[in-house]
Amino acid sequence: MAFYELRQYRILPGKMDAWVIFMETVIIPFQVSQGMVITASFRGEDDDSIYVWMRRFKDEEERKSLYAAVYESDRWKNEIGPQIPDMMDRSGISVIR
Repeated sequence: MAFYELRQYRILPGKMDAWVIFMETVIIPFQVSQGMVITASFRGEDDDSIYVWMRRFKDEEERKSLYAAVYESDRWKNEIGPQIPDMMDRSGISVIR
């Protein structure tokens, strides 16, 4: 059964503009190229530290496969992932399915 994943991140002070550019030009295009379906991407209306995005999966098997394609790739591990801590507070990640 298809489901959505809503992800909410806490972005470091003064880093939201850089984060949005990074998401729109690097992370989202890369994930889409691996087969991810991104259904929404936006910053918080009243809280400039909140960034929210959503992905859709056909089922849990597809989610696991796509997670592996993205997060276990050399590009993610060596190029994309290392840049994230400079912009995001990883302890502030919330994922709702």
